[in-house]
Amino acid sequence: MFCFSISISHHYLQWSYALEKPNTGSVFSLAWSADGTQLAGACGNGHVIFAHVVEQHWEWKNFVITLTKRRTMQVRNVLNDAVDVLEFRDRVIKASLAYGHLVVATSLQCYVYNSRNWNTPLIFELKEGTVSLILQAEKHFLLVDGAGLYTFSYEGRLISSPKFPGLRADILNPQSVSLSNDTIAIRDKSDEKVILFFDVLSGKALGDGKPLTHKLDIVDIALDQCGPSTERKIALIDKNRDLYLTSVRHPGREPKICKIGSMVHSMAWNDSANVLCGIQDNQFTVWYCPSVVFTDKELLPKTLHVKDSSEFSRAPHIVNYVGSKVTLRQRDGSLVYSSVPPYPTLLYEYSTAARWEDALRLCRFAKDQSLWACLAGMAMASRELATAEMAYAAIGELPRVQYINFIKEQPSKESSLAHMLLFSGHVQEAESTLLQAGLIYQAIQVNIDLFNWERALELAVKHKTHVDTVLAYRQKFLQKFGRKEPNKRFLQYSEGVEVDWEKIQAKIEMELSKEREKAANASTRTSVASRR
Repeated sequence: MFCFSISISHHYLQWSYALEKPNTGSVFSLAWSADGTQLAGACGNGHVIFAHVVEQHWEWKNFVITLTKRRTMQVRNVLNDAVDVLEFRDRVIKASLAYGHLVVATSLQCYVYNSRNWNTPLIFELKEGTVSLILQAEKHFLLVDGAGLYTFSYEGRLISSPKFPGLRADILNPQSVSLSNDTIAIRDKSDEKVILFFDVLSGKALGDGKPLTHKLDIVDIALDQCGPSTERKIALIDKNRDLYLTSVRHPGREPKICKIGSMVHSMAWNDSANVLCGIQDNQFTVWYCPSVVFTDKELLPKTLHVKDSSEFSRAPHIVNYVGSKVTLRQRDGSLVYSSVPPYPTLLYEYSTAARWEDALRLCRFAKDQSLWACLAGMAMASRELATAEMAYAAIGELPRVQYINFIKEQPSKESSLAHMLLFSGHVQEAESTLLQAGLIYQAIQVNIDLFNWERALELAVKHKTHVDTVLAYRQKFLQKFGRKEPNKRFLQYSEGVEVDWEKIQAKIEMELSKEREKAANASTRTSVASRR
């Protein structure tokens, strides 16, 4: 008698799946079918044995689905123990269960079931019977076969089929392709530093077609699942195991790629909120509000939920993150579960709907500093200053509370917006906002406050105003540190411009008065128009 075991290999894991002891002598040769569901072996006694992969499991919320035979699935609802049996004409090759839908690919057809009705699936024919990957989002799903990628609606309608030079659909896996309601992200096999983005509806490259290029090879990518397409984010892990976050759509400017973690082995986004979890070295980490890195990066460490992962085997792989439950697969193939507090998901729901009073009540009830930090970041991103002020005060960030009060006191909406952009570190955008509104002095003062002396002088000279203001502040700065002017350009203008602080203060007050008057007139016109 000869024993052999079937091992299931995964990008992260490998475990023994089954052990068989056929009475056929030694097994000299093995071969898998192209779809990976059947195995043939040549035996020493002249027999050929065939094996089929069964007993695969899929879970989503209260449903557990098991492939009991090659062409049969059992659906169990764990809430009421109801059981449904699904029969298929051909053998099952691939399946996926998420977002209330089961998608099953057989050798000839695709079946789409709604979790509310297991009796009447939607069925359509497949061009090829070698589906190698199924990915699901809330509104669509993606099929990958030997010929290409195809996005379908859950009604079975073909939406798009993205194509690009050098596409190798046969080697795509869940680490190299990701799907959201509006975007498909694919790591370029010819250059693994590059991620290509496609619009789900058209299948065309996003924006100007320029891909995202990272400094190192990328090993894992994941698109967030919630929010508008303009705010879509992608998380990526590079070969150094550093975790980065960046925006998918960034019209007219270079994408800002921010590092949010290191030694990250596996990650997954929540299905109903933009909350990210990952296995980070020997810890299970949840980034309650990862996008806060673009609003106030110093808040990021305060928005983390960290748990010791020693209860799992070393470096388990995260299968999914649904609701408040994270499913992980250990090295031996077994599934384990970890719960995450439900409050961040609820907070995200409130902030998306602009229910700030409810968000504040939730934070007061939970009494969790990380939740207050999330609210502070969300409120600032939505420019909800009153809520942001209370949230920052709750976590003891008094300098930021003072700056928010300073923003509130600005004489016009344009100045307030510019200082909110400055708060988030967007200096160029803040300056552009002020210049477009004709607030030249404020744009100059922003650069003075940031010690961008050359830019401040450049603006003053270009617009022929406040050159003396820039020189006065520059002199005051140098005197404070006991230094002489080293810059030739400043020396050149100092010779022909008189610095008089009284005149400068009067000019500044006049500029601010003009801005207040302009803002008041605009407000009056808006009020009159609304009454009409």
